[in-house]
Amino acid sequence: MSNDYLDSVKKQFDYYKILGDKTFSQLKDDKLFWQHNDDSNSIATIVKHLWGNMLSRWTDFLNSDGEKEFRDRDAEFENDIKNREELLDKWNEGWNCLFNAINSLTTDDLDKIIYIRNQGHTVTEAINRQLAHYPYHIGQIVFLGKMLSENGWTSLSIPKGNSKEYNADKFAKPKQRGHFTDEFINDKKE
Repeated sequence: MSNDYLDSVKKQFDYYKILGDKTFSQLKDDKLFWQHNDDSNSIATIVKHLWGNMLSRWTDFLNSDGEKEFRDRDAEFENDIKNREELLDKWNEGWNCLFNAINSLTTDDLDKIIYIRNQGHTVTEAINRQLAHYPYHIGQIVFLGKMLSENGWTSLSIPKGNSKEYNADKFAKPKQRGHFTDEFINDKKE
């Protein structure tokens, strides 16, 4: 069960990273920095926040508090990323930090206690906390991407009006173990 959990977590995080990657690829550079008003965030700002959170939470994951002294959370919400390259550098740096930490974990680590803002969590709880937090923001990124896409949005899941066809294809095959994420990752990593 524990090995399955770590494998599942990796697939889930990979799935959400791909959703962001596929959103960025559908947008012109200027759309990544569009902000509706002062109370909202641009895609770039959301990326900057995720980057800051990931570096803080996953650096020295098992040994130091997840709210690192180097983190400046308030600055994460300043819309100051300059270009697509900087945005993608931060995006990938955050994810690399996360995956390096996750890949170093063993089943023996899952019940260990780590701290986030001085509050104890099992490693499993800390992972689940981030697995809820990151998809929340990636959903915002995808939502903004759909609104800002100028060339027609390419669906990141089952396109509207294709559910019957999609289901017919799935039910025409033998039963198999797997997750939507396995299928999505294999189809979308092109």
